[in-house]
Parts: sequence; C-alpha cells; structure tokens
Amino acid sequence: MKKKEYQRISLLSYNIQTGVDTQHFRQYVTQSWKHVLPHRERQLNLDRIASVVGEYDIVGLQEVDSGSLRSGFLDQTEYLAHRGGFPFWYKQVNRKLGKLAQHSNGVLSRMKPSHISEHKLPGLPGRGAIFCEFGGSGGVTVCILHLALGRRARLRQVQYVSELLSDLPYVVVLGDLNCGGDSREMQLLMHRANLWEPGCNMSTFPSWRPKKKIDHILVSESLIVENARVLDYPLSDHLPIGIDIHLPDGVGMAA
Repeated sequence: MKKKEYQRISLLSYNIQTGVDTQHFRQYVTQSWKHVLPHRERQLNLDRIASVVGEYDIVGLQEVDSGSLRSGFLDQTEYLAHRGGFPFWYKQVNRKLGKLAQHSNGVLSRMKPSHISEHKLPGLPGRGAIFCEFGGSGGVTVCILHLALGRRARLRQVQYVSELLSDLPYVVVLGDLNCGGDSREMQLLMHRANLWEPGCNMSTFPSWRPKKKIDHILVSESLIVENARVLDYPLSDHLPIGIDIHLPDGVGMAA
C-alpha cells in the first residue's frame, strides 16, 4: 500500500489537567481531592477530550497522568491515543510521585515520527519538552512544552530550548508556556529560534472565563499557517488551541 503524504497538517495543543473538569476557581479547593483520588467523572471527561483531539493529525498534551492512583492507574496518553484513533503516541514523565501521581507531557500522531527525543528543562524537577521529528533531516520538528510558573525559571528554559531549535529548518512549538505573547520569555524564544505566533489573540485560561493567553503555538517563519484558533471546549481549566500548517514543496510527512 502506498503511503499517504501529508501536505496540510492540523495540530492541537491541550493542557488537560489530568482529565479534571474544573469550572470555577473555588473548585481548585472544593474539588482538590480529584487531583489525588480516582473518580468516575474523570473517565467520562477523558472520553470527551478524546472526541476533540481525534479531529487532529498531531496533538501535544500537557498535565497528563501516566498511570497512578488518581487516574485509576490509567496511562492517559495511551488511552487518548486509542480512543482518538492515533497509531503513534509518546509520553514523557517529568515528575514521579510513586503511586500518587505521574506528571507527564504527551504526543499523539497519525504520522510515524522519524525520531523522538525528550529533554528535562532547567530549574526545579518536573518540567520537560518532547521533540518529534517527521520526515528525517530537513523535515518538521514538533516540540511540546510545559514551562515553569516562575519567570526566572521560564527564561532559563526558553534559552535552553531555543538553542536546540535554532538550526532546524521547520519547527512547530506548542504547549502551556505560562506566559503571555508579549512577555520577555516569549520574545526571547521567538527571536532566538526564528519563530512567530499566528494571529489568534483569544485567551485560553481559565477556561470558564478566559482572561489570559498562556497556551501558544509558534511556528517557523518558513511555514504557512491557516485557521489559528482557540476552541471553546472547557473540559479542563485551559482551552485547547489549534492551527493548520501547509508544508513547503519537497517536505513530506508520511503515515
């Protein structure tokens, strides 16, 4: 069977808060137990999230649990891959708390990556990045990020990441960056890695009344982007964001 060549790719970034459906600030307190113990609503919400991510070719996930007490020992990245019909998936466990929690990033893909690497980010343990290469050298690199809450740590992290990305021809960076587009961290990352952010200025956090845009998708200046959007699916405390990219002639991503 001839491989399908993708020239237009849809990408999504989603901080899923381990499947917890937070709808108000007070629930961070009143429903804090959901971040420690399993509950039936989490599974139902994961199925709703699977129906959203299943519409895309590549999905970057943040705040995923990789199999602990709170998730019913379910690897959420693998579960969403199966439910969403993704043949390829990868998880990066960044903070291991034994049976209590397995904090992770994840990636789901309809195309087979030619190479995957993971990186621990500078600062306190618990933050990481996944680099997925498609099409070999000269192809597209998709980087899934979840940056720190503190500005000083974020600056160190974007300096580290930008060095890894600076010489790559086609890059997409997506994730929860915990800072706005006009922040020093974002400007540094875009300048050093030759990236730009497509023009969707809608806020993503908190999902029930968005006031801040802290979830981002950045792309190389050489890539053409369509339909940058924030999706109105408040299934987490973040809203998901998506874009479509057109690959240049000669750059293919085969499934």
